[in-house]
Amino acid sequence: MTATLRLTEELIARPSVTPADEGCLDVIAGRLAAIGFHCERIDSGPAEFRVSNLWARRGTGQRPTLVWAGHTDVVPTGPLDAWASDPFVPSHRDGKLFGRGASDMKASLAAMVVACEEFIASNPNPAIDIAFLLTSDEEGPANDGTVIVCQELQRRGERLDWCIVGEPTSVERTGDMIKNGRRGTMSGKLTVKGIQGHIAYPHLAKNPIHLAAPALAELASTVWDLGNAFFPPTSWQVSNIHGGTGASNVIPGSVVIDFNFRFSTESTPEGLQQRVLDILQRHGLQAGADHELLWTIGGRPFLTAPGTLVDAVQAAIHTETGIETQLSTTGGTSDGRFIAQVCPQVIELGPPNATIHKIDEHVAVADIEPLKNIYRRVLDNLSQQVASR
Repeated sequence: MTATLRLTEELIARPSVTPADEGCLDVIAGRLAAIGFHCERIDSGPAEFRVSNLWARRGTGQRPTLVWAGHTDVVPTGPLDAWASDPFVPSHRDGKLFGRGASDMKASLAAMVVACEEFIASNPNPAIDIAFLLTSDEEGPANDGTVIVCQELQRRGERLDWCIVGEPTSVERTGDMIKNGRRGTMSGKLTVKGIQGHIAYPHLAKNPIHLAAPALAELASTVWDLGNAFFPPTSWQVSNIHGGTGASNVIPGSVVIDFNFRFSTESTPEGLQQRVLDILQRHGLQAGADHELLWTIGGRPFLTAPGTLVDAVQAAIHTETGIETQLSTTGGTSDGRFIAQVCPQVIELGPPNATIHKIDEHVAVADIEPLKNIYRRVLDNLSQQVASR
């Protein structure tokens, strides 16, 4: 059993369902402190939802810095009797390691730590600083995790140059896909006001569903942008519509429509918000008088174009596996959206993601050691590049 596999199992055995960390960060901090990292806890949140955050740095802060980022928390298990084995007892079957968090993302965390241990053993005075930014609040609200640490680092003026987030990005084999960006997400809650009344006397009422329908039709057919070489076009989707009393003979007094944008770097939250308001107004829905609209920006898009970090990662993957990795910006959001606000180059790289959040989550044992080796080669590549300047 390799050091990476042992550490993966140790982390899986800790039932760290959001926001609980269950000592995962203590285990990791102990390993990092032993190789010269200064480890600092930046915990946040109310007592009933306390979030554990770790910021660890090795170096002076004056040199180019590579940050390893990730989360120790996992999603709930679902019904325990649906699992073939206890989700918090690491179990091996058919060359796979089963357990909640095996793929998302405790194998990545273990690979990061062991890669750094090996790298420092061979390079006690590397040309780069190395840091870790870890949280127990990625799978949950994400209000007191990575975003809080990033705000603190920004306040201090800490230098961050490159970041690798250990999200499970691969498809068939470790390294076949990395994320070099993510779309932004923004939700809206639109309340269209009407006048409730008897459905047999529509002249005495005002149906808000009828009022909203033409605007919804235009919103659904609007081309928001065309995307670009890295992103698909921005999409707008309705997720929920709530209206009516439940009776078949009552015109409702209001309708509430929940919708979401997944948007590319070709659009901004402010621009999309204004275009929505313009469409509503064009269909006779005036802000305040006829509707209320509340916005929530879940994250802005980020993109790391091919350059220093992407090149170093692609080279490491090819050397280790022979794979020509695919760059992608598909999928949901990640904590990369927060880190990208303080770090100019952010990518995500981890094991295959086919079983994440599922019953019997697992990772192929054969994918774990190559991931550690890729991480180690990235450290080598970046350090050598800086040293040769």
